Amino acid sequence: MAGIEKLLERFLSVPKDFTWEELLRVLTHFGYKKIKAGKTGGSRRKFVDGKQNLISLHEPHPSNIMKGYAIRQVIEHLKAIGHLKDE
Repeated sequence: MAGIEKLLERFLSVPKDFTWEELLRVLTHFGYKKIKAGKTGGSRRKFVDGKQNLISLHEPHPSNIMKGYAIRQVIEHLKAIGHLKDE
């Protein structure tokens, strides 16, 4: 099993220790790029793919561990646009 496949399997299990960096690898795999924010962007990060599908997330801090609800939101978004199959 390739590295990204293992990461996707881990991502879909909604682990309690999934990091922001791991999420960035998942989004990059599906063609998402970070949109530059203005001066008052705070910790909200936006990502867009080639088809203008937008994901807006709160970057966790001071820890880099993602909240479960945020992981589930990304999973639902990726399923809705056809990147992930609904199991």
